[in-house]
This record gives sequence, C-alpha cells and structure tokens, in this order.
Amino acid sequence: MPAKTIPDRSIRICADRGGTFCDVHASFPDPENPQERKEIVVKLLSQDPGNYSDAPTEGIRRVLEIVMGEKIPRGSILSTDKIEYIRLSTTVATNALLERKGHKHALLITRGFKDLLLIGNQSRPKIFDLNIRRPPPLYSTVLEVDERVTLVGYTSDPQAEEHAVQFDQDGKVKRGYRGKGWDRKGDAEGPGEVTQGLSGEAVRIMRRPDMVKVREDLEKLYDDGYRSIAIVFCHSYTYPEHELQVAALARTLGFSHVSASSQLLPMIKMVPRGVSSTADAYLTPILREYIDGFFSGFDDKLKDGKILSPRVEFMGSDGGLVDLNNFTGLKSILSGPAGGVVGYALTSWDEEKKIPIIGIDVGGTSTDVSRFAGRYEVVYETTTAGVTIQSPQLDINTVAAGGGSCLTFRNGLFLAGPASAGAEPGPACYRKGGPLAVTDANLVLGRLVPDYFPNIFGKTEKEPLDIEASRSAFDKLAEEINASVPEGQKKDLDEIVYGFIKVANETMARPIRALTEARGYATSKHILASFGGAGGQHACEIAQLLGIKTILIHSYSSILSAYGLALADRAYELQEPSSTFYTADNRQKLRSRLDKLDAQVRDELRRQGFEGSRVHTERMLNMRFEGTDTALMVLPHSEDGDGNEDFEAAFKRVYKAEFGFLLDTKSIIVDDVKVRGIGKTFDTLGESVYKEVEKLEKREVDKAKADSTYSTYFDGVGRVDDTPVFLLGSLKVGDTVKGPAMIIDNTQTIVIIPDATAVLTSKQLYITLR
Repeated sequence: MPAKTIPDRSIRICADRGGTFCDVHASFPDPENPQERKEIVVKLLSQDPGNYSDAPTEGIRRVLEIVMGEKIPRGSILSTDKIEYIRLSTTVATNALLERKGHKHALLITRGFKDLLLIGNQSRPKIFDLNIRRPPPLYSTVLEVDERVTLVGYTSDPQAEEHAVQFDQDGKVKRGYRGKGWDRKGDAEGPGEVTQGLSGEAVRIMRRPDMVKVREDLEKLYDDGYRSIAIVFCHSYTYPEHELQVAALARTLGFSHVSASSQLLPMIKMVPRGVSSTADAYLTPILREYIDGFFSGFDDKLKDGKILSPRVEFMGSDGGLVDLNNFTGLKSILSGPAGGVVGYALTSWDEEKKIPIIGIDVGGTSTDVSRFAGRYEVVYETTTAGVTIQSPQLDINTVAAGGGSCLTFRNGLFLAGPASAGAEPGPACYRKGGPLAVTDANLVLGRLVPDYFPNIFGKTEKEPLDIEASRSAFDKLAEEINASVPEGQKKDLDEIVYGFIKVANETMARPIRALTEARGYATSKHILASFGGAGGQHACEIAQLLGIKTILIHSYSSILSAYGLALADRAYELQEPSSTFYTADNRQKLRSRLDKLDAQVRDELRRQGFEGSRVHTERMLNMRFEGTDTALMVLPHSEDGDGNEDFEAAFKRVYKAEFGFLLDTKSIIVDDVKVRGIGKTFDTLGESVYKEVEKLEKREVDKAKADSTYSTYFDGVGRVDDTPVFLLGSLKVGDTVKGPAMIIDNTQTIVIIPDATAVLTSKQLYITLR
C-alpha cells in the first residue's frame, strides 16, 4: 500500500473497549484537502488472545496502517508522532468488580469500627429470601487505628446555631459550645482540642493517631504482601488531617496505592465513603496495570506529558474526560457506557424543542439505558455488583440483555440472559462452539444477513457467520419446547425464535420504564435514540412497546460510545463539605465558597489548555431538609434581581418532583458545595436533526433500488420473502424507506418494521412509527 503524507500530531483516535467488541473511531486531515477531515471506523473483538493481546492497541495499529498507507507488523512498538490524542473508555475496572478480580488490599479504619463496612447500611434487598448470600467485602484484612474525633453538639438541636462553637476569622475558638451536654469547663462536651472542620462544624480531637504504632502495623502489612490500602476514619470528610498523616506515612513505606476517603469524595456518611475507598483501592491498581500495558505498546512520547506529545484522555463515569493523573478505578466504573450517553445526547438534543431523549445502548453483553433532558443526569450513590459506591456517575440503568445474551428454555419459560456468550466463544454462529444467543435468533429470523456481516469469525478471523449452526441449535430447542406443550399449542420454528426476541425486547424495555414512568415522566413523550451494535435490530419494536413514535439512529450508532469520546468535553470538579443552614445570613458565605472553588477549577482547566469562552462552570449545592438524610445536588434556579443564585427555589422544585411533597416547616441544610468545570473541545455540531428533517425534500426509494432482498420474519406479518435490503452508503439525504425493510452498513443492521418510515438525514436515520 502506498505511504501517505500526514502532518504530525493530526490523527485523533477514540477507542471504546466493550464486553464483546472494541470500537475505534479516528479522524485525520484529508491529504487532498487538508481543511477537511476524513473519518474511519475499525471494529474488532475485545478478546482474541490467539491474534492480539490488547484490543485498543490492535485497533489503533489498524488505524495507523490505513491512515499512513504502510504495513505495521503486529506486536511492534507504535510511533505516536502523527497522533494528536488518544481517548479511551474501558470496562476493565467494571469487569474486575463484577467478577471480583480486583487487587488485594487492607482497610485502615478508626478503632472500634472494624466491622462497619461488613455490617453496611443494613438494607435487605431480598427480605424474604431464605438463603441470603451477601457478597463478601472487597478488602482482605482490617487494621484498626487508635484515633478518634467527634463533632461538637448534636444535629437535632432546635437551637443548633445559637449553641454552636463560634470561631473567629482565623478559625480559632471565640466562644465554646453552650448546648446540651456541655461540661461547663471547656469548649465542648468533654476534654480535647476543638478546631474548625472544612464543613464549618466544630470538631473535638479526642485521640490523635500514634504514628510509631501505625508505622509498625503498616510495615507488617507490607511484609505480608499488601501494596494497596484504603483509609477510612470517622468524620474525615470535615477533618482529614489524621487520614492524610497515615496516607503520607504509607507512601513513604512503599505502598503503591493509597485511597484516603477524605481525598476521593469528602462527603458525610461513613459507610458509602468507606466502601468507595475500598473499591478504589481494589480497582485502581488493576486499572493502572491495564493502562501501563496499553502504554507499553507505544513509544515513550505517549506518557511523558509534554506539550508537544500526544494527549491521552479517559472517559470518566460522569461523562467528562479526565487525564491520566485523575483517572481512578472509582471514576472508571461507567467509563464505557458514559461515552455512548455523551454521543447520543450531543447528536440528538434540540435546545429549542427540548424533547427529552431516552438512549438505549444494546451491546453484546448488556443493554444500558439513560435519559437526557438538556443536561446529564448524575447520581452520587450507586450500587454495582452489591457494592454501594459514593461517586458522581451518569444515571445509567443496565440490564443483562444484549446481542450475546444466552437463550434458554427452563421450567416452561423463555429466558434471554442474564448469562452472556461474550466474545469468546461468542454465540453459536461465531464458529467457536458457543451457546444460542440473541444474535443467533436475529440471524435465523433474517434480521442479520451473513453476506453483509464482516468476516471476522472462526479460528482464522476470516470466516462469515454460520447460520446453519444457529438453525441446528434452534431446531433442537424447538423440539424440546414443542414436546412440553399440548398438540394444539405447538409452534413453528420462526414463532419460537421470535418468542425469544420478544422476551429480550421486554427485558430491554423494563429499565426504560424505570427511568421514565417510575419517575413521573410519560414514556411516550420521549424520543428513542438507539445505538450499540445490536440496537438497530430491536429499536422499532422496543419503541412500539413503549408508545414512542420517533427513533433516531446515528450513522455511527454501532460505535457511538467511541464517537462520543470524540465529542466529549474535558471535566474537572472540586467539592467541599458544608454544614450550613441555607439562610439569608449564610448565603454570602456559601457564595464566597463557590467563588473560591470556581477559581480553582478554572485554574486547573487553564493548566490543561482551556481558557476564556471554552470554559464553563456549574455551581451546585447539596441540599436537604433538616431531619432528613436524603440530600439533592442542585443547580441554581436563576438569579434574583441582585444577581444572587436562587438555590432554594431550585431545591424545592427538584424535591417536589422527586418525592411529591415539600417539608415547608423544616429548615434547609447545605451538606456540600461543588463546582464542576467543563473545557469545551469543539464549537458546534451544526443544526439539529429535527430542523434538518423539516427542511428536507423527501423522496420515497423504490424497492427495485434495493441492493438485494432477503427472507425476514416480522411480528404479525410472518415471513416477508422479498424484504428489501438497502445499503446505507448508497442512500442519499432525503431518501425515505418504508417498512418492511432493512438498512445495512459495515457495522450494523437496522430493521424497519411494517408501519415504520425511515428518512436519511446528513448524520442520522430518522424513523417514525404510525
């Protein structure tokens, strides 16, 4: 292949390593017209140990081969001279958590709280289960540290502000505690130095850690082979000094990873903060090992961090890009799905119409569902694989149903998932002896056409899908199913296979209802943005189930998680604890704290190369009614006449929407102040798809122009032997395809059911249902 001249630092590469496939999107200057950029897509199996050790590295090697026009041997160290940036999202940490294959680590906790994380919050998710199987804790051993601080006063004191310790501007005690329990000698309820915590609360230091004893205990842990530790002390969210002292000592002794809970996310509630720290100590070393392995496939410039070197950025669980120094196991749990959310949100939202969007990512192993109504919906406490984690994450509901979900018949029930065939061995049609899966069902029903599917299967990676293997396996299963029902109720093969598709569709629709109807939103008033490799095969029927009339399928929908990386913004946020009543007197203090964090966030983004109009900040308060323990992170509703941010109105609006009532007689408490900074990486994506559709000259495509026809099964219609198969690349903008039909490109198959109409726009397929 002839070599091409490509400018240095001009290739932009985004790689999303999923459970089954690794998707790579790249763009580079067109050699014939350098002002324009050409885009290429590479799709490969996430695991193929017989051919390569790391899928993203192999995908980038293939990209460089295509762009440079020269052969690059597998396993060679890749030059990064031509690369501007590499953006990665990975499921390495997620899989380590799900499979419990994280790093051995020790938990250091305040003496007397050894079993705290084991006891947890005493929730009973399966209260009537007679055989409770609680997942074991992530840590391997516990070391109790003899230290203790406590807060002065008590939270339910109706005169808390009057009785509280008063501090001067330097943080020194001006007047001691005067409430119930005061010992009438010192400044608190008992002996011990009183100091002001980060939240403004008065902290009494009852016992400082004996650093000589701590050193001895840490040295013993080190000798026992521990290299990762999590540190969780009482009230460290507001008084982190003891944690910081122990963390610094541990690093000097050679511990390679130290997770101090006060530095990860300084929020109240010791249990989720503690579990989050153990999760970080459990996952980050595994993530670092993977990242080090990834970097080993490239020259040294990729990791040196110099201005003229290519940037490496990672997708965080909250939908923002972070650099290598800020990427941790805790921030990577939803790294993979987050790219897809960014992709559909930025390509489907219209700022004028403001129609909310449901994103459904049907991958090989699972289906991820989320909602976007103008801003990313973020949650601060989530449970993954039985582990409750306190860290900002996009609100993504995951269900174990995807293209690789195993199909079984058990106790008279059709089941799709939760087990998955994965990439190795994959579904039966992958030619590696795998089980029946949703992909096999779509293949037998004619919703996948082997001739258009990439030939990447079998031991040689060069064979097509094996439809006979799928059909043979379904024939055996159909015999078993028909043998279990009376003579008059027997079904033919197509009906049985479609029965499994209906079960899979219903499974995928369930989390959508949880995100919409369960929260008071009408599902039918949304638009469905479908993506993921298997999304196009199921989108129309899922929309039909939910009463949704409009579906958007982006031209890069099968690799939208990778494409979303190309659109994502750099994010950096800072958060501090607070313990302040939201009153007129305290608003200025809160505003000053927000201003201070805002300046720090902007300084950090400036260091990362973002300034002026490319930087946008969001200022938030974590608020709750006094006497409750559920805080809501809110953005200000608007500014009043004096330019003050109205957080109270915003909090009450969000609280009413979430719970259906207000506690008007209760005071409002601010638990945390937070500023999130966004560094914009692009200017605009142009006009929205809805405006484009309104202007388009639409013309129906004659079925005679189809690339081929294929026998495909549709619900309520049966087999349509002459279903037209259109190639997406041969359709022009404005072309309209009426169902039943299929539209195919190199990476996906889109099934257009009867009564559905698809219009091709410049970047999307706009489908409407009658």
